[in-house]
Amino acid sequence: MTNPSPMSADKLDRSVIVTGLVIVAGMIMVVLDTTIVNVALDSLSQELDATLSTTQWVVTGYLLAVALVIPITGWAMDRFGPKATWIAAVTMFTIGSALCATAWSIEALIVFRIIQGLGGGMLLPGGQAIIAKAAGPQRLGRAMSIIGVPMLLGPVFGPVIGGALIEYTSWHWIFLVNVPVGILAVALAVWKLPSGGSLDDAGRLDYRGLALLSGSLVCLLYGLSLASSRGGFGDWTVWAWLAGGAAGLALYTWHSLSKGPSSIIDVRLLKDRLFASGTIAVFLVAIGMFGGMLLLPLYYQTARGEGALAAGLLLAPQGLGAIVAMVIGGRLTDRIGAGWVVPVGVTLALIGTLPFTQVAADTSYVWLSVALFVRGMGLGAVMMPTIAAAYTNLPEHVVSRAAPTLSAIQQVGASLGSALLVTALTQRFTHNLTDHGIAPSGGGTDQISSVPPEAMSTVSPLLSDAFGFAFWVAFALTAVIFIPAMFLPRHGKARGQSAPAAPGL
Repeated sequence: MTNPSPMSADKLDRSVIVTGLVIVAGMIMVVLDTTIVNVALDSLSQELDATLSTTQWVVTGYLLAVALVIPITGWAMDRFGPKATWIAAVTMFTIGSALCATAWSIEALIVFRIIQGLGGGMLLPGGQAIIAKAAGPQRLGRAMSIIGVPMLLGPVFGPVIGGALIEYTSWHWIFLVNVPVGILAVALAVWKLPSGGSLDDAGRLDYRGLALLSGSLVCLLYGLSLASSRGGFGDWTVWAWLAGGAAGLALYTWHSLSKGPSSIIDVRLLKDRLFASGTIAVFLVAIGMFGGMLLLPLYYQTARGEGALAAGLLLAPQGLGAIVAMVIGGRLTDRIGAGWVVPVGVTLALIGTLPFTQVAADTSYVWLSVALFVRGMGLGAVMMPTIAAAYTNLPEHVVSRAAPTLSAIQQVGASLGSALLVTALTQRFTHNLTDHGIAPSGGGTDQISSVPPEAMSTVSPLLSDAFGFAFWVAFALTAVIFIPAMFLPRHGKARGQSAPAAPGL
């Protein structure tokens, strides 16, 4: 391809915007589905006559299926083409959603959720790779901001939609709502996505590497899921799963170094300084930011007694702030570099998180909404610029293999952040209850939900203090992002400067 003109290098042309919107159409249902299902777990447990621990596998099974398919996404895109892979993934997620709506038992629902996960797990890395190739290196900041919308708005509007569906319809609709969206997303992809072909040298599938890497991710994510559900890392089974995952990753690293570019994901990509620093930044962003997203609806629903619908509406300012920052941050990232934008975003996120470290049982909703808007601006100015920076120096032919690396590290980081913050929250809450002569019950977040309503007036201040402590942990985890931000690029290309060839699909 020829280099884009100065004007096209400075602006997102119509084809890139259309491609981004097609990707958003597919990703939005996946991101919303995750938060909607989390809201509906209690209802699913009652309707399908299952224990809450069994129903939790509706979430865990999906998460493990995602871990299985993330590593194969890059090879599939090289072998069958980005468009065909994307359409297949959206189709599988949509079919899985329809099957979930027909589930007659909790066991059937878990199996169908796994099918959903096999499709949904390919959409995040697939979407990132497609938009990175379409935009080219000079416009990555603005292009990634487009697909950042569902990733940041999902946790905000998911509880609203989930709460409304559970309150006014049946549980089947939390899955049925995905079907028309999925059909539309497939139709748009067939119509508008460029028909990028497969690579002749995609090579044979690295079965050994796939088994090692997928197995390692499954072990890590399951171990972190156990840590969240049990409220800490004290159980030996948690450490056994985490150790198994770490050992598997070490074996995969050795395998990839010996096999080279034909491995399922080439770890030598991390030799690129920008990709390495971007990957570390994405990991820390996922730990600090996405873990914090878990605490917010929990605080409103437990310490303040709000329903899922009201809690979702109270979270809306965070989404609005994120939209504002992504529009501005994407353009600034392309002009002056993520190294200048991300530290400002981290600072805003810290300012917006600070009021939550002081929450009480009666803290003003107006004050918290202002803080959430500022925190949302921080989220929008941090997440997508770090991802865009990671892709900046990568040649076109490795983009599809790099995307699963970032998706996997983001998934592990989000799970680790959630586990760390749930641990901080529940252990502080247990300490507070014990100090006041109240016997704690349950483990993990179940300990909070098991508090009887009549006791909430006594327990609410203790619970609010526990949330404040957990937000201090989130504050510290967010501050750590300053370290990799120092290594992100601090200079954009001057307007009118010739850009590298924008990779095509």
